[in-house]
Formats: sequence, structure tokens, C-alpha cells
Amino acid sequence: MFSRLFRKAAPDLQPDTAGRLVYAIGDIHGRHDLLEPLLADILHDADATGPAEPPILIFLGDYVDRGPASRQVVETILALCERPGLEVRTLKGNHEEALLQYLDDTAFGPTWMEHGGGTTLSSYGVSPPATRTDPLAWAATRDAFLGALPPEHLGFFQSLELMVTVGDYAFVHAGVRPGAPLDRQAEKDLLWIRGEFLQAKGPFEKVIVHGHTPMQEPQILKHRLGLDTGAYATGVLTAARLDDIGPRLMQARARRG
Repeated sequence: MFSRLFRKAAPDLQPDTAGRLVYAIGDIHGRHDLLEPLLADILHDADATGPAEPPILIFLGDYVDRGPASRQVVETILALCERPGLEVRTLKGNHEEALLQYLDDTAFGPTWMEHGGGTTLSSYGVSPPATRTDPLAWAATRDAFLGALPPEHLGFFQSLELMVTVGDYAFVHAGVRPGAPLDRQAEKDLLWIRGEFLQAKGPFEKVIVHGHTPMQEPQILKHRLGLDTGAYATGVLTAARLDDIGPRLMQARARRG
């Protein structure tokens, strides 16, 4: 479901990134076809800019589920982590939390499927159970998934961060609890919060850059930047380019026809 809770507005005073060039990418959800061209544009822009320090590339979480190519998305991000001259930071999304919960508790499998987990299994060559009410089948599927999951992919999911701060910005998956200091935010809120955060007028301790809630357009507001444009459904993947001058949007769009 998409919503227009806020209209675009430019900040009165531009926050800064402490001299760093930062790119933040919204929820990918298995759309490797969109991630590839967006990354190509980002890397070209970074090379053309030639910052004094390595640019920072921050992924806001939700790499898996719903779209068809979760495995390829993770492989591409892992390859980026080895690229010289680039600092890559990867945040945990609620969909990565769901994947890990299924690995720990197979009874969670049917719930994960309701949120698009079947496409993630398929991308690793594993078929979901034929029925959602067979606990033995869900356990067998979990074992098959673990067998198909490369160790570096499992390590990727287990090592994701909850928050990254750069200058006047804080990057999280879903948002923050209004009134709570950034260093005391609950993981549940960082991964799941919506209404209380989206409706808050701010200010927060920092400008919050987030995904999680799909919007028809990116939200560039005084106290928050929302970058989830529902790539799995809309064919639009959004990133923000941030420096001391302010934010600029970058997008990849699926070709029609």
C-alpha cells in the first residue's frame, strides 16, 4: 500500500555530512535488475566527483523477499564490500529479521511467506512447502535453505547494522521513536516503526534517512528523507546523494514493454 502522507519540501538549512560524500539506497526487495543500473550511476558519479575521502554507500535494508533476485542482490552487495575506495555500510531491515527468525524457528515460515519470503527461497533454489500447515515440511525447507545459503550470505544477514550516523544524518531502516535519544532506540522501532515516526514534526537529533514505508514519491523533508519507492511493485528504486550542499535524488526505473 502506498500513501502520500507528506509533500516534498526542501530543508531550510542544509545539514552536512562532515565533508563526506554519501549515497543511501532504499528498499531493494530482490530487484537486482534495478540495483545494477542504480549502482552504475552512483559509482560513475562518485568517480566524477573524486572526493578526498572514499564515498560512503549505505543500504537501508530489505534486500530480500517479494522481488525475484534476492540472492543476486546479496552477491552484488558483498562484491561491493570488497571494492577499493568505497566504504559500504549495510543496515538490517524487517525482512532480514524475518529471514533470520525463520532460520531460528521454523514455525515462523508461514508468516514469512505472507511477506514475500517464497521468492527469497526460490532465488536460492529452494521450493516452499506445498502446504503451510505441515511443521515437518517447514523444518525440511529450513534445512534445505541453510544448505543452499552460502556461509558468506548467512554472515551478511547476521552482521547487519541497526543505525549509521554521518555528520548531521542518521540512517535507519524504518525510523525512530520520537522523543527517545538515538542511542536508546529500540531495535523493534528501528526495524518496524511507521505512524508515530512519519507523523512526528521533529526535529530529531539528526536528519533521519530511512526506507520501510513505500511512497509514490521519495520524501525529502526538513527532518527526514524517505527513500522507499516500492521497487518490487513500482519498478522504481531510489537513492539519495548527500554532501554538505544537500540531498539529490537518483533513481533507476524499469523499462516498459
